[in-house]
Amino acid sequence: MANPTTAPAGFRPSYETCAEVSALCPVQLTTLGYYPNQGVNLFLAIGFALAAVTTIFFGVWKRTWGYSIAVAAGCILECAGYIGRFQLGKNPWNGNAFKTQIVSIVLGPTLICIGLYLTLKHVVAAINPSLSRVPPRVYPLFFVPADFSCLVIQAIGGGIAAAAGRDKYSLLQHGNRVIIAGIVLQVVVLGVFGALSGLYLVQARRWIKSDTTGERGSLWYDGRFRLFLYAMMGAYAALLIRCIYRIAEMAGGWGNHIMQDEPSFVVLESFMVLIASVLLAAFAPGFFFPQMSHHPEIKHSRHPAPSVGADGATKPPAQTDSEETGNEMVEKSAPVPIQA
Repeated sequence: MANPTTAPAGFRPSYETCAEVSALCPVQLTTLGYYPNQGVNLFLAIGFALAAVTTIFFGVWKRTWGYSIAVAAGCILECAGYIGRFQLGKNPWNGNAFKTQIVSIVLGPTLICIGLYLTLKHVVAAINPSLSRVPPRVYPLFFVPADFSCLVIQAIGGGIAAAAGRDKYSLLQHGNRVIIAGIVLQVVVLGVFGALSGLYLVQARRWIKSDTTGERGSLWYDGRFRLFLYAMMGAYAALLIRCIYRIAEMAGGWGNHIMQDEPSFVVLESFMVLIASVLLAAFAPGFFFPQMSHHPEIKHSRHPAPSVGADGATKPPAQTDSEETGNEMVEKSAPVPIQA
């Protein structure tokens, strides 16, 4: 490690050669270029931790496994990342904390997006699958692997950048380019998801408005379901803003003026992802859209999915065993007319 007053020949400040801020290792030469605000990062770490716990609790209770695992895992990564930034607030030359925040904050939103992608399949299946251009089951089969590809690409780039530190500039730039490629792909995937979701919801609205019997809109006009849709839209918008900001931030290379501007990072990265996480956790599908539950009783507790014919006409839901039994009892107990 460097002596605070005398630098050896060929000395360059880096996370390997600097243990703390000193005359030879000023904070301005770190990748971030500042002391991260500890209060803000503590708040963010607690916020993501609460979102993870809430998601796990409702996920286990209401059995929304895939959604809850993806969102909770993303929130846990985000929490770890902001704990790393909290430690950087004490010592900006803490190499382990710097690597933790790079990898965790880059990868966390990608997992959170998976939870968002899983909702489209169930929304389509619950309203009217025939309005969709592709079968509902195809949506997660496309979007989850596509998002996972973004995750892998960004993980590779983050690993390269974390290993390079600041002293291996060429390797650091390669890691930066790989991360940018992963984020750009994520924006493309989010854009396709938004376009398909918007197209389906517009078609569903027209289909429901054209109904004269009022049978088609039982789920569409349900207050909880509409809150769930608004929450998903808000989460989608926040994650898209975050990804677009990340492209601009990374495009200038490590240590550029955007990367070294903490207020823009906090607003456009930290709080955008936190807003999305809180919306996905607070408006849990187990309560607001139980059709996503893997438990049959919870899944059909509100608005059983209608049966839609080839002509788009809505048929009443199939009777359950209890309903059929009740009908049989009524028929058996009905008085038999006496013939004169």
